[in-house]
Amino acid sequence: MFPDAPTEVKAFSAIEELQGKLRFTELDDALLHTVLDNDKNLIEEGRVITDSINKGVQAFTPNMLFEQLVKSYRITEELFGEKLLRYLTGYSGDYIARNMNIPEFQRDIKRKLEEGFQRLKDKQLVDEEGWTKKGIELASLMLYMDELDHLVPKGNWGDYVHKKKSHHGVPFEQVKWQKGTRYRDIAVKGTVKTALRRQHNEILVDDLRSHRRENKGKTTIIYAMDASGSMKGGKIEASKKAGIALAFTAINRKDKVGLLVFKDKVVEEVLPTTSFSSLLETLIRIRPGKETDFVSTVKRALALFPKGNETKHLIVLSDAIPTIGKNPETETLQAIADAADQGITISLIGISLEPQGLALAQKIVEVGKGRLYIAKNIEELDRIILEDYSAL
Repeated sequence: MFPDAPTEVKAFSAIEELQGKLRFTELDDALLHTVLDNDKNLIEEGRVITDSINKGVQAFTPNMLFEQLVKSYRITEELFGEKLLRYLTGYSGDYIARNMNIPEFQRDIKRKLEEGFQRLKDKQLVDEEGWTKKGIELASLMLYMDELDHLVPKGNWGDYVHKKKSHHGVPFEQVKWQKGTRYRDIAVKGTVKTALRRQHNEILVDDLRSHRRENKGKTTIIYAMDASGSMKGGKIEASKKAGIALAFTAINRKDKVGLLVFKDKVVEEVLPTTSFSSLLETLIRIRPGKETDFVSTVKRALALFPKGNETKHLIVLSDAIPTIGKNPETETLQAIADAADQGITISLIGISLEPQGLALAQKIVEVGKGRLYIAKNIEELDRIILEDYSAL
């Protein structure tokens, strides 16, 4: 049975630390080691690139920034981000805004913009066409490291296992033997200990203990992330970090993770994979823009999920109701129903949904046989998505 009302996450219990090694098989090893060696300048530049991408910046030049700053600092900050402007000029936003009309200061700003851009260019992080592959890789590493710093002190990465009983899982506790239990699942040591504790000369049926196993069958998860214009800035960054948390945790549990990024249509996709680095690089490149289309996203998810009898789960993260189509709500629910008919469960994480959006979200998870979470604090998106994964 699934709840009719959204689940409000108020507290999280401690979870076990994730074991294993993260492999950046498609990223620059030298760059990774430089970051891990705590190169403060490189770390700052990685965060600048991340913030810039989350603002929707594809490319810029010193002259472009200077012309915008002369017109209005506040508009320029909204477009390009305070971190980029501070890095390039060395000045705080308030200081630039107060002094931008002074001719001498304008000349100083123009020079600093050119020098700052050249620093990034010398490190091969940017060129005239925008952020380079190396710049994207650096931003990917910093996004991952920042997410690791956020999760580990508050409970570590989730070493989640699926809750459904299975003959093919891993034993996680001993229970009283029941008729029908396979002989290979009898816990010999536990049974003997029980008999000895009861001072029995022989093992009785009531002494028998068996392993209860948790499912480790195949599971495929697709993370569908809203990248419409309303997600710009902090929302989209938190959504990316939530995707990193899910991918890292699920892949280490040998589950496959796919990715769909949607605006007015699906703009990025990664087939379900166990390659963490390919998911990471795709996540960092996402830029916000345009409207929200649920229908094409759900339909595309149907095509990406593998055939066969395995757990298939779609997690949709969005801050708005569908806005594309003649009758977007009806079309969305029909697409959800089609997915449910194919054995795909659907959960939705809503970010501060309006009443109309909340009502539709409740219908989506009811039809999709999933769970609804309302995130009032975007900093908890990663915890919420891991909570949903653990409930599979």
